[in-house]
Amino acid sequence: MKHYIEITLLPNLNINLFSLWSKVFQQIHLGLVEMQDDQKRVPIGVSFPEYVIGEKYSVLGDKLRLFAQDEATLARFDTPKWLFRLSDYVHCTSIRSVPVKIIGYAIYQRYQPKINAERLARRYARRHGVDYGTALVRYGEMSNKCIPLPFIRQKSLSSGQEFCLWIKKNRVIEPAGSAYSSYGLSASTTVPEF
Repeated sequence: MKHYIEITLLPNLNINLFSLWSKVFQQIHLGLVEMQDDQKRVPIGVSFPEYVIGEKYSVLGDKLRLFAQDEATLARFDTPKWLFRLSDYVHCTSIRSVPVKIIGYAIYQRYQPKINAERLARRYARRHGVDYGTALVRYGEMSNKCIPLPFIRQKSLSSGQEFCLWIKKNRVIEPAGSAYSSYGLSASTTVPEF
């Protein structure tokens, strides 16, 4: 990844940072969906330069970077168009080159914990041809586990369901891959850290 755009979220009295993340990331996701190829791969990856995992809390910070191999890909994405209705709450830089000196690479990936009894029961019922009530009994005793990762609350436009998009970061030494999901995340493709 050789070029990037940095988006800074500017919360104020009207909207808090968590709500703003939901709105901004929903718009970024919609834009990335439009950039998908036939295999549902996207040429733009995201990073959270202020990502912190702590003992008491984990945060994404207030910055988001969009990375691409070339300027043309980021220009085609047209970040200002996707964030137009949020223009009072975000600041977008122009397209910039990734600095020569970086501190390494990271993989930002979606983490899907197996703790939601209702979701697991729906899936089990579908896969095993049993009714939802029977499947729910199977998962009814699950305890609520604390997930130590930061997340962005999202709403599925297809099902209307709200969900937490947990984001896991792994530091790596070498760059790898070139395609991301429609969230700009990947289990194997890196983005530069600086």
